[in-house]
Amino acid sequence: MNYQDVITIEPGKRGGKPCIRGMRITVYDVLEYLASGMTQEEILDDFPYLTKEDILACLSYAADREKRLMVVEG
Repeated sequence: MNYQDVITIEPGKRGGKPCIRGMRITVYDVLEYLASGMTQEEILDDFPYLTKEDILACLSYAADREKRLMVVEG
């Protein structure tokens, strides 16, 4: 999964937070839904414009960011 094809950052949109495919839903939004216990299927039902690949891109983005933070702190 190449999240760079899905996750976009635009300075004027949602305060420059990483969003999905230029939409107004952020990576943080999706991660928060997952952390609260929503399944991927529930998220896709509630947000029909999202895809499973979008959710996986959010997870991949978060993992990559965590890895980069560990390198900086490490």
